[in-house]
Amino acid sequence: MHRSGTTMAWNVFKFCTVLRGLGSIMILLVLGVVGVTYYAVVFTNYGPALFDGGLHSFIAVVVLILFHFLLVLLLWSYFTVVLTDSGTVPPNWKPASDEERGEVDPLNESEFDGLQPDLSSQRIRYCWKCNQFKPPRCHHCSVSFFSDEEIPGTTATLATTFLSFVLNLAFALSVFGFLIMHVSLVSANTTTIEAYEKKTTPKWRYDLGRKKNFEQVFGTDKRYWFIPAYSDEDLRRIPALQGLEFPSNPDFDSEEF
Repeated sequence: MHRSGTTMAWNVFKFCTVLRGLGSIMILLVLGVVGVTYYAVVFTNYGPALFDGGLHSFIAVVVLILFHFLLVLLLWSYFTVVLTDSGTVPPNWKPASDEERGEVDPLNESEFDGLQPDLSSQRIRYCWKCNQFKPPRCHHCSVSFFSDEEIPGTTATLATTFLSFVLNLAFALSVFGFLIMHVSLVSANTTTIEAYEKKTTPKWRYDLGRKKNFEQVFGTDKRYWFIPAYSDEDLRRIPALQGLEFPSNPDFDSEEF
């Protein structure tokens, strides 16, 4: 395969201090997320439950043990990735054809002078951006990991695909969690702040039943369910859409919340 254009003899990412600074910020961000999660799980929820006694204490102990076990694995794995030196390919490194099997002796520098890389050999890989040979199972070039010029089906393409899968999966799980939360809020006719402030009780004065609760949020006209708007008739018939008056369940009006 022929590549035109000037090859890059050095990796520009070595001089990109902005990315290094961004990496440090991301480490602090991850630690911040872990810290907030730890505070919410241990100090706010399950920590106080240890003193409740009975089944609640048992569940709290099980959850805290499992949580700390996973937390240790998380921090261990994360800091191993952060602190481990990924290594670099030595300058002017050149591979032998099959040195491990002893079929060919290692080639010295003079034998490689003026040598053009033979990409027909599957054992010898060459980075056209860094203008350097690549060791087996190695990705020394920071650019070629995201290169769109890699051959489909190679390790680079699979790595990029896997990275995209992980990022999309994390985003999908986050959005799915928000979806479940908001579906439960709509079905109970509860706002996010009300869900946080109200007491834990199945009785809620604004719970009119799932159908009417849904209409309180989306209206009755199906044409407007997927857009943030309501029909004129719904605005007249449903006072809750005006945000001032909200019908309540008469069975729960006398309850204290």
